[in-house]
Formats: sequence, C-alpha cells, structure tokens
Amino acid sequence: MTTLLCLGYGYCAARFVALHGAGHARILGSTRGEGRSADSVELLGTGSPAFAAALGEADVLLVSAPPDEGGDAFLRDHAERIAAAGRRGSIVYLSTIGVYGDSGGLLIDEGAPLAATSPRGRRRIEAEAAWRALGARAGRPVAVLRLGGIYGPGRNAVQDIRDGDAHCIVREGQFFNRIHVDDIADAIAAAIARGFDGTVNVVDDEPAAACAPVRFAAALLGVPPPPAVPYEIAAASMSPMARSFWADNRRVSNRRLHDALGLALRYPTYREGLAALFAAGA
Repeated sequence: MTTLLCLGYGYCAARFVALHGAGHARILGSTRGEGRSADSVELLGTGSPAFAAALGEADVLLVSAPPDEGGDAFLRDHAERIAAAGRRGSIVYLSTIGVYGDSGGLLIDEGAPLAATSPRGRRRIEAEAAWRALGARAGRPVAVLRLGGIYGPGRNAVQDIRDGDAHCIVREGQFFNRIHVDDIADAIAAAIARGFDGTVNVVDDEPAAACAPVRFAAALLGVPPPPAVPYEIAAASMSPMARSFWADNRRVSNRRLHDALGLALRYPTYREGLAALFAAGA
C-alpha cells in the first residue's frame, strides 16, 4: 500500500480519491491555506514542514494544479526535493488537449505538434516537458494525461439547463472533445497501476458540436433547448478566454487511452454520461 500526494486537490483529484482512494494506505493533498482534513484526505498547507516532508515520502504524485503566469509552482519551489526523494512510484500530470492548438477540425493523436498559441496553452506545454524531465532525473514514470472538456456531478449540461445557465452556440464544422470525471479517475488509476510513462489523450469516443450535449440534456429534461446563437453573434460578448477556447477546432483520438492503458470508458459519449447524471439527479 502506498502514500498518494495530490498536488492540487480539486474536482478531478477528489473524484479519483472517491473512486480509487482505497488503493492507497495514506492520502495527502495540498492546500494554499491551513492544513485540515477532508474525508479520508489530509490537506497540508504548501508552506508547512509537513508538506515538505510529504514530498519526500509520497510514493505517487497526482498533479492537477495548473501552472500560473510564472510557470508550475510545485516545480518552481519543490523540484529538487521531489528529485531527491528516492521514490519510484508514478507521477501523473493532468494536462489539457489545449496544448495542440488548432488542427482545423482534423483528427489528431498524441503525435500531433503542440501548436497552442495562447499563453495558457504554452505554459501547459512547458509544464508537461518540465515534469517529464523531472521524472527522468528521479527515475520515475510520468504519465501526462491530456484531458478534454470535463463534466460530471454538479458540472454538466443537465445542471446548466436546470439552473438556466445553458447556451447553444452554433459554428459550422466546429468540434469539441469531452470526458466524464469518472473516466478521468479510471485513467489515473490505470496509469498508476501500469507505471505508465508517456502521454495519453483522455477524451471520449465522439467529438461533437458545442450544442449537442445541451440539446440532449434538454431532451432528457423534457424542455425546449436554448435558442441557437451563431458564433459570430455570441463572440461579440465573449471574454478573451472564451474566444481563445473557440479559436481551436480539433478532433482528438483516444486510441492510445484504450490500447496503452487498456481502459474501457464508463461513458463512451456525452449521451451515456448525461443520461447517467440525469438518472442520478446529479
């Protein structure tokens, strides 16, 4: 049994612990505030001696905190301690398919160029490379999991329609990739169990238009979907971050997720995922 340290304890890390935490004897997480306990997880302030000690004691690192404008804070402040720990367990880094940038809607895999042009995307590319380099120094496998658009309990199109927050923006030929948080948790568990070293796209089987899940969710609820708004009109009121999201059009293959990690998705498309969330009232 191992010690797991979550560098960043947010939505994905918490779901992984809920589904697969029993595989670890001790579970620790980082927090910017004071240390505290959250269910089975001991949260440690990143400036505390206990956190510094945990970096040297953890068998498995799950890194889900995004880099900031100065880069990856954990690498910036703690790389030497991690490299010197002498541990050999997995490092799992949760990244994003945003590192690919725009493919013009073409289907791409992990061998595609990392062509992101936004500052956020470039920081992710740099962080991926830095964690891979640290793993090589420490003799530890590093699994870089590039995630699609995340949905799950409390964060999904069914909930958006219930809350009156759903939008249906239409742009001909634009595709998006999604993934249920439970499938992310399973991919993390598979990477750890296999000691996987490399990069995997963690997306479902069917890239789809932005409106597709919204319309499906509305049908589940038996209500009309929100009116379709052409992208050209919606863009006028979008934030710069939202416009950068729409600037990239790509379809991302998950073949390696199935083949290299041996993962059978719980929710192969948004339809299965949203139907399950609707049935569970989540």
